[in-house]
Amino acid sequence: ALASISPLLKPLFSPVAKFSWQGGENIPKTGPVIIAANHISSLDPVLLGLFLAHQGRWPHYLARANLWENKLLKKILVNSGQIPVHRATAKAIESLAEAEKSLVKGNAVIIYPEGTITFDPLEWPMAIHVGVAKLALMAKQNVVPVGQWGANYLLPPRKIRKPSLKHREIRVVAGQPVDLSDLFSDSPDRESVGEASRRIFKAILAKTADARRELIPETVWNHRKKQRVSPVEPVR
Repeated sequence: ALASISPLLKPLFSPVAKFSWQGGENIPKTGPVIIAANHISSLDPVLLGLFLAHQGRWPHYLARANLWENKLLKKILVNSGQIPVHRATAKAIESLAEAEKSLVKGNAVIIYPEGTITFDPLEWPMAIHVGVAKLALMAKQNVVPVGQWGANYLLPPRKIRKPSLKHREIRVVAGQPVDLSDLFSDSPDRESVGEASRRIFKAILAKTADARRELIPETVWNHRKKQRVSPVEPVR
């Protein structure tokens, strides 16, 4: 039934967007799945959600908890099974527990591991947080990496450029699941989480390069350090 939503919604975007979707076969039709994507625009949740709906999956996002402060929006978020993230608070760990519960229910859980829209001046994925790796290892789930490109022209982040219809193509590329099975643990240690994070980041970066139709950069942006760093250590 969800797959039937996509043909109905896609025409709404046709005046401003041309969709190019790849790798839909890597999204399982049923059962739990963690999807980790790069983040380039406030439109990402809508456009990635449309891609997932086309695969027959309803997206369950980990999203900023302040979105729940709006009463109307809170009702929508709660009823649609979205998961609040209390950043930089003692409650932050609770979001992973809620995400794990959602996976147990057989849902598709979507995470933007960067934690926000990229600050990289070149708009590549930034160094990521470890939450997605912790969730994957505790839930014993591999991670489907996704790269996106195009939404940042329709709705540019932080006014880095004016909206443009010259770049109408919205590309979403889903890769094969990142195999983390050798690292699964009820209580993953720091080394396992770090290794899982590196594998996940490497896969997201590769899929983003595919979506951009460019080569993978030699360095990545670390927002905390405000500089480019080696992709060998993409965790913050």
